[in-house]
Amino acid sequence: MADHLRLNAPLYAIGAILLLVFAGLALFGRGAEPPTVSPEPVAAAPLDALPANAQEAAPTLSALTPGDAQARNAAVPFADSDPVAARPFVFAGTAADRTRARDCLALAAMAEAGAGDGDQRAVMQVVLNRVRHPAFAKTVCGVVFQGSERPTGCQFTFTCDGSLARSYPAAMWRAARERADAALGGHVDRAVGTATHYHADYVYPYWSAELDKIAAVGPHLFFRWRGWWGSRAALSARYAGGEPDPMALRAQAQEVVRPEAMIPRLAEDGAAVRTITAASLQPGTGDAAPSPTPATTGAPGSPEPGVHFVLVAQGDSPQALVERARALCPGDAYCQVYGWSDAGDIPAALPLSDTARRALRFSFLPARGGNAAAIYFDCRLFPSPETGACLPRARP
Repeated sequence: MADHLRLNAPLYAIGAILLLVFAGLALFGRGAEPPTVSPEPVAAAPLDALPANAQEAAPTLSALTPGDAQARNAAVPFADSDPVAARPFVFAGTAADRTRARDCLALAAMAEAGAGDGDQRAVMQVVLNRVRHPAFAKTVCGVVFQGSERPTGCQFTFTCDGSLARSYPAAMWRAARERADAALGGHVDRAVGTATHYHADYVYPYWSAELDKIAAVGPHLFFRWRGWWGSRAALSARYAGGEPDPMALRAQAQEVVRPEAMIPRLAEDGAAVRTITAASLQPGTGDAAPSPTPATTGAPGSPEPGVHFVLVAQGDSPQALVERARALCPGDAYCQVYGWSDAGDIPAALPLSDTARRALRFSFLPARGGNAAAIYFDCRLFPSPETGACLPRARP
């Protein structure tokens, strides 16, 4: 027995050491989660080679008509039935950073998604996913305004289509800011997972077929890159504050001369390039959020009817223009729509100058107080309209 112990002493010693090691691990690791090891990208594509990257010149240009786009989008299956949720966002920055990040996040959500709770939260999640993805800017405002310094290539459409001039009701700002604060504080919208892209279901950009469709929220479809760059591990960049001034970014974006094709047309989009509301003309009645001018961009069903400046084109259906104009003027409040065929002729404010009046191509005043609707067309551009009359000095 003694010989046996002596001969096997080294083995017993090794066994005792291993037992101590395992005991130590159990003691110090009790209750702790195992470390998460993020896999390294294996043969991942270069960031600038990814479809719809941050340098993309036309990220939302549709390759199909609205009807065909909806049919094509509906035919594409979802890549996942339950997308992997992004990790909670960790804010690190000054109080000024927090305010700027909150307002940029709220602005993007309202401009891109309207007032819906789920729609806004989905957009906010995409913004925060981008902040942590090495392919995009490293601040919230930087992500929201990315590409807006170029004539084309705005990553978020509202920063280059004239919508930066839009104003929003104070109640809508309050609700959006509350959601933004929650997102910056770690709230995760699981519905869109690690999505870094989205587009409306009535458009079909070229890249739609090159990314994985993973979610639908309201009218928007959400996508992630395929492979490692679309994984949760790819959202690895740490946020460190340093938010740029959103007002400076906004002013820079509004100074850029953009192709007219990027400006919404009334017949196609039902949107106004600029809207003047009663509230915006009265100093001190608006919200304190970034909105330095009285000009605002409206949309069908806009909560504040006003005087809408729109873009029209030869070939637009006069009846479609009238229907779109009616949608811009809901309710009984005073409302009027003026249309021009050249974006450069659209004035910045009221009253209309003589030059703006001479260039006018369409005018719509809805029926109010027992008075019939007043509808006028430039009949050189719209010969023989089925409804309305010719503008003075604008007969064929």
